[in-house]
Amino acid sequence: MLIGMMLIPTGDAASKLLSNSHGYHPFFIAWARFAVGSFLVLPFIPQSCFTVFRNPVAWGRGLLLATGISVITFAVALEDLANVFAVFFIGPIISYILAAIFLKEAVSLPRSALLFLGFTGILLIARPGFGFSIGLACALFAGCTYGVFLTLSRLAAAQEEPKALLFSQMLIATILCTPMALMYWPEQLFASPAMLAISGSASMLGNMFLILAYGLAPATRLAPFVYFQLAGALLLGWGVFGTLPDIWGLAGLALLMISGFGSALLHR
Repeated sequence: MLIGMMLIPTGDAASKLLSNSHGYHPFFIAWARFAVGSFLVLPFIPQSCFTVFRNPVAWGRGLLLATGISVITFAVALEDLANVFAVFFIGPIISYILAAIFLKEAVSLPRSALLFLGFTGILLIARPGFGFSIGLACALFAGCTYGVFLTLSRLAAAQEEPKALLFSQMLIATILCTPMALMYWPEQLFASPAMLAISGSASMLGNMFLILAYGLAPATRLAPFVYFQLAGALLLGWGVFGTLPDIWGLAGLALLMISGFGSALLHR
């Protein structure tokens, strides 16, 4: 789980380098991430998993993922990695609300209070009206999209195998992102093949390790480790790009970590 949570922000750090240092357009980078991930995972997918493409929920998840990753790729090109990841974590809050409304999942006052604390942390980082930027707006939109994706994933988990869901979300997103990728196809496609490979494979392997972890341990035990993505993004932003959030950003990150770990402990 820890390896997976470090690999996911690594994929986004590689995307930021591709955009800022090599001139790749975010739409092309998003497509490349999905295409590389689909290619790498294909040999491990049994033929029985291909029936997942008959499920409309799988196509809905793929559309949401394609939209969210395309938008967040814009965000990481414009903003500090840790701030983007923090604002993106509005996703679990959105999912909690949607699951309560549409899936009739239980709502508790303590957990709702902790999620409100996490939302306060996001506000401290984004500071609407006080330094709020296009990049953070993209991260916020991507996080909301991811919240709907998580809710659909809960629905799909009862219908399909984890491998089928992983493969379908990447392949469907690849197909949906192809028209925009062709519009922004780089003149020098292989200017940085290693970074393209890292961007796609790190994201795919991060999600694969996530699935493996949930197969080995209860979800309630693993839930707090999801928030190590924030620590990974903070370290990568500092080590690779030499950037750190300001005092408000660090306070917001702290509130998000408290909210995440507290919610996980309550769930246990």
